[in-house]
Amino acid sequence: MLNIVLFGPPGAGKGTQSAKLIEKYNLVHLSTGDIFRANIKNETELGVLAKSFMDNGKLVPDEVTINMLAAELDNYKQPKGFIFDGFPRTSAQAEALDALLATKNTSITLMLALEVEEDELRKRLLLRGADSGRADDMNPEVIQKRIDEYNAKTLPVKEYYQSQLKFKGINGLGNIDDIFSFLCNEIGM
Repeated sequence: MLNIVLFGPPGAGKGTQSAKLIEKYNLVHLSTGDIFRANIKNETELGVLAKSFMDNGKLVPDEVTINMLAAELDNYKQPKGFIFDGFPRTSAQAEALDALLATKNTSITLMLALEVEEDELRKRLLLRGADSGRADDMNPEVIQKRIDEYNAKTLPVKEYYQSQLKFKGINGLGNIDDIFSFLCNEIGM
């Protein structure tokens, strides 16, 4: 089973490359944001619990997120693999994901990290904001806060996967198809 964590700062191209990887390798896309929204919309027990934290301006605890992810994994019988989007964001979440996958007799195959300089990220996000109308991509201060948050809290997850020899850094600059080729070369299938 091919299980990939697609990693990188906001604006690195994860969404674009994720779609291409899903199509090529027939992977199941697991977006924690989508899973949260579905559970909240359907008023599942976990969705109601998550919403109670969110409504109070608090982060949803890792245990709730992992339980939602576990329920989602159970929806797929004999998948070829998963691509994890938006998770894990901390080393504690990476450890919890490893433990969850171990109960399913599988593990993360590799973390593919799209690496892009901050100046380029800011340009990309401002362009995306102009094209999409996303408010969080139109405000330079919000963009910088998102990049800073990534650097402070999420980037350390890289070390977790490096210690397992599962981390592969990919230059996220250049042609979309060239970057995709680099990703596929690292996957090696």
